[in-house]
Amino acid sequence: MTLIKIDDVNIPELLIYKQLRDNAFTEDNSFIADSAKVVNILLEKNLQIKSLLATQEYYDEFRELIQANKIEKLYVATKKMMESIVGHKVHQNVMMHGTRPKQVKLEELDDTIIMLDNITSTENVGSIARSAAALGVNSYILPKQGPHPFGRRALRVSMGHMAMLKTHRYDDIFETLTRLKENGYTIIAGEITKNSIPLSQLKTPNKWVLLMGHEGNGISNEVLKLCNTVVHIEMMPNIKSFNVAVAGSILMYKLKH
Repeated sequence: MTLIKIDDVNIPELLIYKQLRDNAFTEDNSFIADSAKVVNILLEKNLQIKSLLATQEYYDEFRELIQANKIEKLYVATKKMMESIVGHKVHQNVMMHGTRPKQVKLEELDDTIIMLDNITSTENVGSIARSAAALGVNSYILPKQGPHPFGRRALRVSMGHMAMLKTHRYDDIFETLTRLKENGYTIIAGEITKNSIPLSQLKTPNKWVLLMGHEGNGISNEVLKLCNTVVHIEMMPNIKSFNVAVAGSILMYKLKH
């Protein structure tokens, strides 16, 4: 394992760690991840890793895991130097620069899918991914205009489990839902409407897509018309809704059990 000791924090190869934020993108589809827990999970997923920026202590502790990967450059620096590179205080001792994996085609997704419609929160994207991985819902469909699943914050909130999921990003939700129905999926919308059924009464089909809507506006009537079933979670009368990530977790659990 050959480490590159950092003497100059301003070398061009390290600028990516400062410049690449959640919604930024590069021509080579780079991503940045941080924290040992997240980075170590990603190292186990056979991704293309361009570099690590870490302390000597990290390299010493996880030498075998690092050596099991083909990583182009291994930069070693103190935490103080890492803070100079990224431009703010860091609490982790490792950062990763990798290439986002190619998205999976609709036809190659699993029989159980979590799908987002117009979700705007990066944290929710990551939290839903973590719950999906934990519950065995291994396919994730997201809109291209929303937060990228491999954004830095989404990866951190998912604890790196985003890399366990097959992800597909769509342009047109109406076209995508139509194709999914043609492929034999039952579309289940998580939404409270006059005609929605209680979760306790839901009968789980063999192939399903759980659709979760915007944090504030929910799922539009136009989209709901394409869904086979609309389901709501029974709540106390004075509570109007769950956070979308919490609701998605509850619904996925019910559908998987």
